[in-house]
Amino acid sequence: MPLLRIQLDTDRNTARRVVDLHRRGGTHPESRAAAEAEVWRKGHTPAAAPIFVGITNGEPVRLIYDVEVYPAVTR
Repeated sequence: MPLLRIQLDTDRNTARRVVDLHRRGGTHPESRAAAEAEVWRKGHTPAAAPIFVGITNGEPVRLIYDVEVYPAVTR
């Protein structure tokens, strides 16, 4: 299945909290839901839960998620 990379704008405090949760084996439900919503907004259907990849190092800080999507069907 193809992967769609999603970047979500956030603030540094939230980014640190998400990274800390991920390192402890947890998840950040709000950002995962936002990543899934972004996939739908782009016209794709998620095939699995978003996977946290990391954060950007610039301004604005962004959370990075990879989301497995169903391939597009063409006729």
